Amino acid sequence: MVIDIDDPADPRLDDFRDLNSVDRRPDLPSGKGLVIAEGVLVAQRMLASRFTPHALLGVERRRVELAHDLAGHPGLPFYRVSADLMAQVVGFHLNRGVLAAARRPEELDATALLAQSRTVAVLEGVNDHENLGSIFRNAAGLDVDAVLFGPGCADPLYRRAVRVSMGHVLLVPFARLPQWPQGLRLLRDGGFTLLAMTPGEGSVPLSEAMPDDAKVAILVGAEGPGLTETVLRAADLRVRIPMARGTDSLNVATAAALAFYERVRVGS
Repeated sequence: MVIDIDDPADPRLDDFRDLNSVDRRPDLPSGKGLVIAEGVLVAQRMLASRFTPHALLGVERRRVELAHDLAGHPGLPFYRVSADLMAQVVGFHLNRGVLAAARRPEELDATALLAQSRTVAVLEGVNDHENLGSIFRNAAGLDVDAVLFGPGCADPLYRRAVRVSMGHVLLVPFARLPQWPQGLRLLRDGGFTLLAMTPGEGSVPLSEAMPDDAKVAILVGAEGPGLTETVLRAADLRVRIPMARGTDSLNVATAAALAFYERVRVGS
């Protein structure tokens, strides 16, 4: 349903307003708590996900590119505007030309996710939205069934995380473990082998540790400090990526991707 709008103050556009504002942006959990998809590809993935959009805002060119996807949502409003008006509303010029907005659904249950998963990523303290988005993109491409959150992680539904993930944060299921680190017992009770990624002493090369026939949970920590000692003690194995030239570790999203790939390689 195409609706032309030529007034930047139109209240129907409020869910897309002030995206750069520190305290008014609509994707803040403490405010409207919306999920914002930016760009055609991310909007397509939102339309195919459980995060059902309630409106889109964009220019005509992007509406045409989304026509096939929108055909399956005949009552969904597409607010068609000029690029200049869109910039006035969102607070900056949006090269991608389209936004979709959805309300946050109820969070998934960790126990239910584990029951239908063989490979999961468990994050502790991953507080950078770009790293988080990259981990979800890597998880989608390398056959990770779910992502579980411990404490201190960034909001996976923040606009930057959604964008960097290329919309995969909307498709790869995630849940928060109910307690930390006690919640790791859910994985052990579910038959998962817990592999804690760390360059520290006592770790073994990832290629030697990855099982080929078991359920696996790959645990990664914050950029810099890594996993806490409590979590390291709770793991079945401490694993590392062999490094050269005095470098002790990789970016957390890159390290996670290598672990995900090793899981696929060993299991294939």
